[in-house]
Amino acid sequence: MTQTRKRPRSSQTWLFARNFFKHPMMLGSVIPSSRFLIDHILGQVDWNRARVFVEYGPGVGTITRHVLKRMRPDAKMIVVETNRDFVDYLRSHVADPRLHVVHGSAADVRRALSDLGLGQADYVISGIPFSTLPPEVGESVIRATRDVLYPDGQFLVYQFSRAVQPGLERHFGRIRQDFEPLNIPPARLYYCQP
Repeated sequence: MTQTRKRPRSSQTWLFARNFFKHPMMLGSVIPSSRFLIDHILGQVDWNRARVFVEYGPGVGTITRHVLKRMRPDAKMIVVETNRDFVDYLRSHVADPRLHVVHGSAADVRRALSDLGLGQADYVISGIPFSTLPPEVGESVIRATRDVLYPDGQFLVYQFSRAVQPGLERHFGRIRQDFEPLNIPPARLYYCQP
């Protein structure tokens, strides 16, 4: 169902790297997530049940494509991205009617869902670097995420520092932690439920 318009992998990596150097505070790493990290994060998903996915900071769609390949035909995926280059790239290179690309802030996730006639999400995936966000913005994103999740939903977070942990602990009742060493840089994983 997902069609990716052919663009050489090196071109995707170049776009990602170029944006890292243009906006280093917006991206957590100079290269996209590894397959090990993706498998670790997506191993938490109940693919038979999930119908609404949200991803914050999809970049060039490294994780987005894997979610689209695995999710149900009647599911929807909303990706929220602040970087116009990545928004344009995703809109022109990932053709899947289940994907909705939103140019905006993760703090406005409720509006993004509402605009599509959706109330809540089963899973929210985030790799946005909370360590570089102003504290009030990070807190707003975490609170908004908790509010849009179903009671049995999950916020799946991967980070390269522990900066996000206190905010997660303030807003989520259950948090499991994990670690993925086979990523550059190695990543901390948080699986959070309301």
